[in-house]
Amino acid sequence: MTVPFRRAVPADFPEVRRITRDAYLRAGHFKADHPYMGVLEDVEHRAEHAQVWVGEVAGAVAAAVTLTFAGQPYSEIAGDGELEFRMLAVDPANQGGGMGRAVVREIVEHAQGLPGIEAISITSATFMERAHALYESLGFRRVPERDWYVPGEDVLLWVFRLEL
Repeated sequence: MTVPFRRAVPADFPEVRRITRDAYLRAGHFKADHPYMGVLEDVEHRAEHAQVWVGEVAGAVAAAVTLTFAGQPYSEIAGDGELEFRMLAVDPANQGGGMGRAVVREIVEHAQGLPGIEAISITSATFMERAHALYESLGFRRVPERDWYVPGEDVLLWVFRLEL
């Protein structure tokens, strides 16, 4: 499966917000009142301080992801020469059909064309097993020495990395 993959424009933001919220809630990662849901839903802030990209199906936004680089406000773990992606979300109506895999492949292709980018990094909570399986199937490898805890919470985040 290949999908059109492009930078989000302001007209996409409401759909990006809905998709991200619905995907995270449906997966059971967070409850609606969890503080991180506010971060996920603030697409305007993400777009101002990082890059929000979307994948489409039949001309409609069906997935969203945030791309960032070392030293930028939304970067949690990217080092020099790394593209970091965060907040990957597929509309629940499009889950299970390869959309997440297609978007990650598009991220890899995009990163390969970026000067100075030698790897892609991602952080994933230990309970996001489906995401781990996806990343590993596409060649990402765990980097346990870079794992970290969410500040103030007992939530361990794993780091995955793909050499380009």
